[in-house]
Amino acid sequence: MGTGLQCNHGIFISKFLQPNREFLGQVSRAVDIICSFMKENCFRNSSTKVLKVVKGGSSAKGTALRGRSDADLVVFLSCFCGFADQGTNRAEIIAEIRAQLEACRREKQFDVKFEISKWENPRVLSFTLTSKTLDHSVDFDVLPAFNALGQLSSGTKPDTQVYIDLINSYNNGGEFSSCFTELQRDFVISRPTKLKSLIRLVKHWYKQVKPRRGALPPQYALELLTIYAWEQGDGTPQFNMAEGFRTVLELVQNYKNLCIHWKVNYNPENEIIKNFLTQQLRKPRPIILDPADPTGNLGHGTRWDLLAKEAASYANSVCCANKSGDFVQPWALKVREIFSSSELGEGLESPEVT
Repeated sequence: MGTGLQCNHGIFISKFLQPNREFLGQVSRAVDIICSFMKENCFRNSSTKVLKVVKGGSSAKGTALRGRSDADLVVFLSCFCGFADQGTNRAEIIAEIRAQLEACRREKQFDVKFEISKWENPRVLSFTLTSKTLDHSVDFDVLPAFNALGQLSSGTKPDTQVYIDLINSYNNGGEFSSCFTELQRDFVISRPTKLKSLIRLVKHWYKQVKPRRGALPPQYALELLTIYAWEQGDGTPQFNMAEGFRTVLELVQNYKNLCIHWKVNYNPENEIIKNFLTQQLRKPRPIILDPADPTGNLGHGTRWDLLAKEAASYANSVCCANKSGDFVQPWALKVREIFSSSELGEGLESPEVT
């Protein structure tokens, strides 16, 4: 993260991190090609119907980095009647999608190069698309999913039964998170433009340190941590970018105290959900629950200690200095009860950064 950050964070982000219109148009055209294929060709000789195709990932959330030509597509299919169906039958569906893509390649409609999965029952089909209508290749992750949310209106919470079924069906945390792609997307895309720029800056830092550190926390955890820092810190659309970045680094260093959760999509009014969330929030920290999928703890099972060392080394670098070159301090975060005593019997608090 070069000296451009010392001069002006905004200029650095717009010049080096934010995709330009040409880049976004390229990805959009590639998405259109695959969406048309999924809806019109992929299952035309099958009883399986494509209910909807939803774009996920950074490009859908408005936080994509320049130079990353990739797209996530979640394909909701009629053949999945529940979460268990998705878990049992997704490998067969992925094989069918691949076979149909290869047929299109033979017909010269476009070219695809597949990534070999190391999993016996993969959740995703990864491939690179090239076409005469595209200037560059685009990497895709296609995930078949159960349409758990149905046609959910914007701004409304999912039916409580959706989360009860999820809790009763899952074996591994986050294994059905693709079913909640729309909620994950909406949670981020509705945020102020400058906050999405801060997310890009954090992701840029993360991508710089990841190659030398290995099994770090997932990038999505850093996105959520950035949103949490802003919500509990400044909370205004025009905040100080250096202070925001410094606060995220401070939270990473204090990972052993993290217990972060949102009630925007699920809440503890139902007894089954209440008991499940109680269990989740009493697990060893760090805890960062996916705001769309309560089974997904983004804080679990990765090397936060390694990321914390990197955060400490960056905390007094030029990226945490203001325009005059002075080092900034992190925001003083509010301590908030994640649930009230009446909801979970005992208040659980998120960390304070001072």
